[in-house]
Amino acid sequence: MFAENPVVSDVIATVLSGGIALSLLRLWEETAKRGLFDQKLNRKLVHVSVGLAFMLCWPMFSNCPSSGRQGAIIASLVPAVNIIKMLLLGLGIWKDYATVKSMSRFGDHRELLKGPLYYASTITLAGAIYWRTSPIAIAAICNLCAGDGIADIVGRRFGSHKLPYNRNKSIVGSIAMATAGFLACIGYMHYFSSFGYVQESPKMVLGFLVVSLAASLVESHPLSTELDDNLTVPLASVLVGSFVF
Repeated sequence: MFAENPVVSDVIATVLSGGIALSLLRLWEETAKRGLFDQKLNRKLVHVSVGLAFMLCWPMFSNCPSSGRQGAIIASLVPAVNIIKMLLLGLGIWKDYATVKSMSRFGDHRELLKGPLYYASTITLAGAIYWRTSPIAIAAICNLCAGDGIADIVGRRFGSHKLPYNRNKSIVGSIAMATAGFLACIGYMHYFSSFGYVQESPKMVLGFLVVSLAASLVESHPLSTELDDNLTVPLASVLVGSFVF
């Protein structure tokens, strides 16, 4: 509608995508506050939904050649605001019990300086650097959100058989991660292809499979637990994706 004015288009897209992200966060804050879900499950529902929903909004931003990377930079400002929020909450400068409870494992505000901060940073950098024309952005966000999120949800419920090299991770959880990450990648490949941003191909499908398997292996390693899989999973996705795409 506003294609002739990329600035107006991007402002409107920012308001809409920011509103969608904020609405999702508010929804999960309310469910956490009311105790509708187990705290760990509530946290993972935030993890799965917010990044994927925001990536659905990328086609709303400008696609005018004269505007260069304007759309990518402006879109990245939405999750960048969340980086600031995580820093303020994690450092204890801003008090928001509902947000802390919905995003932390144990209700400690300092937890937001690790996983949630890495999560927001991944989505910000994936948009600003790779954007919607790169399968690397799709791989990084889908394996972080869908893959890692589903792995925890499935693993906690059905993961009785543990991995021999990491007793904190399950075989079914790792399989769920690779499967969910790969399927989400394929879904977004089709989605962005319909707008002409990427050219879907068997090679790209194979690339997504390789990246999702690699991300799942990295997530299952004990070192990933020590560092935080919100950091190691997107780093592995970007690194492997740089070779296969």
